[in-house]
Amino acid sequence: MRPDMDLLPILLHDEHLVAVDKPPGMLVHRTPLAGRDERFVLQTLRDQLGRHVYPVHRLDRGTSGVLLFALDADTAHRLTGRFAARETHKRYLALVRGWTDAAGRIDHPLSRLDEEPPPQTDRGVVTTPQPALTRYERLATLEVENGLGPHPTSRYALLSLVPETGRQHQLRRHLKHASHPIIGDATYGKGDHNRWWARQLGIARLWLHAQRLELPHPWSGQPLRIEAPPDAHWRRLCALPGWRWDRAEPGLTP
Repeated sequence: MRPDMDLLPILLHDEHLVAVDKPPGMLVHRTPLAGRDERFVLQTLRDQLGRHVYPVHRLDRGTSGVLLFALDADTAHRLTGRFAARETHKRYLALVRGWTDAAGRIDHPLSRLDEEPPPQTDRGVVTTPQPALTRYERLATLEVENGLGPHPTSRYALLSLVPETGRQHQLRRHLKHASHPIIGDATYGKGDHNRWWARQLGIARLWLHAQRLELPHPWSGQPLRIEAPPDAHWRRLCALPGWRWDRAEPGLTP
């Protein structure tokens, strides 16, 4: 591990697994999309611990928060089975455009390939949209004068998101489908709103944070609850004047 390399925050570490708080903008591992990226969670954590680690689920490059790794192949097999069997419970925090209902669900099938009508071909295999369900709860609302639309003000909301399924880019695609795109999303969001928020806060990022992961321990079966508290980015966001809170949120509510 280079002495000038930032350490990844460790949220949980035992003989079988390790969970880290992934920074926004960092890829989990090297891919053709990496471009000039030099830091990756997998390689950084391996060097930090001095041992091999096994990824068992994914977070998009822009998403921050809880990311779990196994420390051996047998544990990796057990953990991937937990995720495949939907024995995990995830909770995310998101800043979105517009005001949602106080709570609700987005039940909208998603295909394997983004933005294409069914049926689709994925490497020669015809695929169809798969069931996808996201539940949400509104935490707070904000209305600001930024002149980005036909009205003098724009509305935004802070949401708690629970994906009941695990489709590719599910939360980002579902919020776009609901006309409440996540701020900072260059693929599914709105550029003018993304740029306004980046200027306002001095932070250019996807405003999506994996706040909590719950699952049975792969060996003991005991319940695990791993949390990544909102960082300084989120605290700066929530310190802006004008937020109206539907309910108190630890670490965020002034």
